Amino acid sequence: MQDNQARVADPQTDVRQVKATVRQYIFENFLMGDAGVELGDEQSFLDNHIIDSTGFIELVTFLETTYGVRLLDEEMIPENLDSLENIARFIGTKTGS
Repeated sequence: MQDNQARVADPQTDVRQVKATVRQYIFENFLMGDAGVELGDEQSFLDNHIIDSTGFIELVTFLETTYGVRLLDEEMIPENLDSLENIARFIGTKTGS
């Protein structure tokens, strides 16, 4: 219960943590750890050719597993998944953070 209270007390921490976790996942799985690539919070994964359609399926699986959420087909849209900012906001909505 204490962990949940701490999470709710500082929602910005959760946003930052989601961004950091997803950024690390993308670097390791799609950018092959290329430290020379910058990945901004609002940078489009599609427009910048970071993740392709198959990669989005992998990303959805990662998000569902990591955050214990279930993404519905109608939620798998760029407004929810096409940047770190969009993902953090969406996961926050799904988890109630």
